[in-house]
Amino acid sequence: MIDRLCIIGVGLIGGSLARALRAAGYCREVVGSGRDPAHLQQAVDLGVIDRFDTDLEAAVAGADMVLVAVPLGAMQTVFSRIRDHLDDNAVLTDAGSAKASVIEAAQQSFGRVPERFVPGHPIAGTEYSGVAASLPDLYHNRHVILTPLDHTDTDAIDRVRRMWEAAGAVVTSMDAIHHDAVLAATSHLPHVLAFTLVDTLSTLDDREELFEYAAGGFRDFTRIASSDPVMWRDICLANGDAIQLLIDRFIEDLQSLSRAVHTHDGQRLLDVFESAKQARDAFVKK
Repeated sequence: MIDRLCIIGVGLIGGSLARALRAAGYCREVVGSGRDPAHLQQAVDLGVIDRFDTDLEAAVAGADMVLVAVPLGAMQTVFSRIRDHLDDNAVLTDAGSAKASVIEAAQQSFGRVPERFVPGHPIAGTEYSGVAASLPDLYHNRHVILTPLDHTDTDAIDRVRRMWEAAGAVVTSMDAIHHDAVLAATSHLPHVLAFTLVDTLSTLDDREELFEYAAGGFRDFTRIASSDPVMWRDICLANGDAIQLLIDRFIEDLQSLSRAVHTHDGQRLLDVFESAKQARDAFVKK
């Protein structure tokens, strides 16, 4: 059980974890921290956290578990500020979507990645942001990937694993570089495509009519384009190499499909659509 959990960045991800741990009776006290006192007061009013402190150094004092759930671009700043204020036995973890960049931020801030730092990534979320969007069951049966280093303390890994399991998650581990490649394909590229499609359509002269008559398929495909732009800018910058490889591959496949449309190659179109349907149906069934 966690005695005092400090969450830096009490939004959808951090807030949902706090709600889940409260529901499970797994945490005695939750302290929030961030830049906006009004936002943090809202978290108190909603019962997500017990108290808050906008001073990061004071917020982490006495915490035995610290979760950093801020945009990737802010990770190094947060690590640098809390570096000399963590309790000796405190476990530090994060919820960033690109692990290599978080590990590098920790390396730069601490001089060496701390043994009790366990990089992690909950594979869950919605298109909404902020503590008001947090859900107690957001992590139920969802994956959380930990990417510990060779020297990461095994007790720290176990404590982070048990924390996420208490929130209802299925916890696995993998290498950080492999994690970033997998997430570039399954999460980062889809978000890039959704943002780009909506932006393209929004620049057309008849955009108002297009959006007026958009059907369920458009809403389903573009739902994630309502996600936090700052967070996704940082993800693209942090995991740019892996994302770029997939963008290049997607462009090649899209150009191939474009040629099939242009030449009225119905068989090529059918082959692509049938292959995609089979792959999607198998994924849904699994």
